[in-house]
Amino acid sequence: MLVCAGPRGEVAAQGITVTPANPTISVGQTQQFTASGARTPTAVSAGAFFSCVRLSDGTAQCTGRNQFGQLGNGDGTFTSSSVPVAVSGLTAATRVATGGEHACALLGDSTVRCWGAGDSGQRGDGTFNNSSTVPVAVGGLTGAVTVVTGGYHTCALLGEGTMWCWGRNADGQLGDGTAGTQCAQTTGLCSSTPVRAGGITNPAAITAGGYHTCALLGDGTAQCWGRNGQGQLGDGTITNSSSPVRAGGISGAVAVSGGFSHTCAVLSDGTVQCWGENVEGQLGDGTSGRSSSPPVRVSGLSGAVAVSGGYRHTCALLGDGTVQCWGRNLEGQLGDGTTTSSTTPVRVGGITSAVAIAAGQGGVHTCALLADGSVKCWGAVGAGNGVGQLGNGSTTGSATPVTMKGTGGTGVT
Repeated sequence: MLVCAGPRGEVAAQGITVTPANPTISVGQTQQFTASGARTPTAVSAGAFFSCVRLSDGTAQCTGRNQFGQLGNGDGTFTSSSVPVAVSGLTAATRVATGGEHACALLGDSTVRCWGAGDSGQRGDGTFNNSSTVPVAVGGLTGAVTVVTGGYHTCALLGEGTMWCWGRNADGQLGDGTAGTQCAQTTGLCSSTPVRAGGITNPAAITAGGYHTCALLGDGTAQCWGRNGQGQLGDGTITNSSSPVRAGGISGAVAVSGGFSHTCAVLSDGTVQCWGENVEGQLGDGTSGRSSSPPVRVSGLSGAVAVSGGYRHTCALLGDGTVQCWGRNLEGQLGDGTTTSSTTPVRVGGITSAVAIAAGQGGVHTCALLADGSVKCWGAVGAGNGVGQLGNGSTTGSATPVTMKGTGGTGVT
């Protein structure tokens, strides 16, 4: 919110200027003010039960559950918040990504810092400490150009074209050719420092799901590795792989997103194909209950420019700024005003100028960043917004989009 002082409307709050500065306002009249210098969200990411936004000045704020310090506010209390709170000490973030119960930021100097849960080494700081309320540096990692977070692991792409991952590796999701059935510091089945994902060079994009990882290659194909019990690797099998395998039938892909146990890709013609778990219709092909390892086309969807896979739902951003979602909707995460699940896309109500979309990784909510800098979130009905992941100051879920506090035309102060 903006802080104003005095009857003449002078403002001195963190370099923000409000115009007009000296308005004459009579009783019963209203006056519109314009703020300059306000910080606005430039990106949004949704975790299991929390959400984070990157602001235009390189800082970040998070809202929702804080059981493991995933809000990163450094107060050491692990208290959840229904409004965004500042991530401690973060001043030069160029990207923020949320996983199951941890989050990471790419900084302007090409290093990465992570906070929140670390029991599987997913913070990359060389420890297996269960929680951290402040961002810690990923050990030995420099030259990063992007970072992605999964359920219990994290990966970064370096400028030289190599890919490095850390965290849980019980299903081979780190991609270094090893895997195991347990996760403990002494077994080597998790890594609390980055290891190189083999066979991946110069990918166009990377993504991390619940227990698997994928890379979009420059030729429009996709390769995935890790858990495959629901076919989320897309290679026609349900066999785990600790090294990359090609997702069958995918060509001309321009974007890829890993959901908890499924994966989706946007193709160059604006259509979307998904593969993996389909228990609640998250593949969007009009069916449910049966997983599919070969990719299937999302029914009736065209004009997609981005896709985001959540726990058991998926959302796509269309070129006209609207959003369509499909899959589980028992908590209202599809945003159509109902709690009825759908095996085909439904339109999110009231969203007309979205520029980014984020389905909750392992959670039951969704968020979108709009062109005016506002962030809208929806879901958590029934399951409760008691941890505040919608960020609107309420502990009640919503099946339609609500505005995250401090976002929009006024910016964040």
